[in-house]
Amino acid sequence: MGEIARHERIVVAMSGGVDSSVAAALLHEQGHEVVGVWMRLHDGADQRSEFRKSCCSLDAADDARRVAGQLGIPFFILDLEREFAAGVLDPFVASYLRGSTPSPCVDCNTYVKFGALLGRARLLYGAEAVATGHYARIDSVPGDGDADDADDADGAHRAAGADGRRWRLLTAADPAKDQSYFLYGLRQDQLARTRFPLGDLAKPEVRGIARGLGLVTAEAPESQEICFVAGGDYRETLRERAGWQETPGPVVDVDGSAVGQHRGAAAYTVGQRTGLGVAVGERRYVASIDVERNLVQLGRREDLRRRSFVLEAMTFVSGRVPGAAIRCAVRIRHRGALVDATVHPPDGGHGWLVEVDEPVWAPAPGQAAVLYAGDEVLGGGRIARD
Repeated sequence: MGEIARHERIVVAMSGGVDSSVAAALLHEQGHEVVGVWMRLHDGADQRSEFRKSCCSLDAADDARRVAGQLGIPFFILDLEREFAAGVLDPFVASYLRGSTPSPCVDCNTYVKFGALLGRARLLYGAEAVATGHYARIDSVPGDGDADDADDADGAHRAAGADGRRWRLLTAADPAKDQSYFLYGLRQDQLARTRFPLGDLAKPEVRGIARGLGLVTAEAPESQEICFVAGGDYRETLRERAGWQETPGPVVDVDGSAVGQHRGAAAYTVGQRTGLGVAVGERRYVASIDVERNLVQLGRREDLRRRSFVLEAMTFVSGRVPGAAIRCAVRIRHRGALVDATVHPPDGGHGWLVEVDEPVWAPAPGQAAVLYAGDEVLGGGRIARD
């Protein structure tokens, strides 16, 4: 989002990385009253070893504090561990235990960064808005007069702006860094109080700004891992938070014949190829997971191509729920290709049917599928189990 004409008090979620550091610097340069906040989300924040590359580590908190000092802005540590556990960690564990693949970054944005943090920003710091280093854009257009009366697919009210305008979530100017996929759950009232200072910038530009300002995070590496999963193995999180234990079971091929044993159904995801421990000649991938039977079904690559799938827990950014089928583009994984599709409203309570023009590969239950119209994010939901 471009420069805001009116000066505001804005809380910036500072992760200790270059993106959020530059977001804070840009807003400060524009004359806004910037408050830096580092969120303590889980007990990994108390460690400097396993989580040292994470935005949730003590090292990251130190870097965020140093940047705030360089900019001359106030800095606070905000404990949101309880909210993170309820909105992100618990659903993450539950999803794997039922044979689905979670999207924790979507939950973190929806329930923590633009949920709990937004509320605390107003209550504790008197802030009018929250900003992050996400690569996405927001704008507004005149409303159609009845957006205030719209409910989302779960019945939760989505308020339009006080001036009757409709806020739009847009993709970033740099498609290589676009993060709109993870933000589809934001409501109208949240978008109205959200700022994305990096939305019109490319990553090299952001690093250039950081270097020009001499920020200590200018060369900070990209964070690619799930912040709360030490060592990158989510199974450790299942053991620690749910007492999950490996329970071997059958691995069956596409024809139903047994070809091996797995280590426990929750240790696999749809589309997985490595770590299967079977050799049947042609490559095999996890096609489905049955946790009740503790069974993992394999398939050939072509067996995982789908012409349709169903979405549940749908939300729409505008707050308006379509009453008829819509044409749009759909993305079923971050950085996945956009595919033209027709999306049908629920018929008899069976979720939103997505019919794609070209087959998509391995839509994994639990993962987010996001709908786009050009550069506008319409909404999204989670891929349902067959």
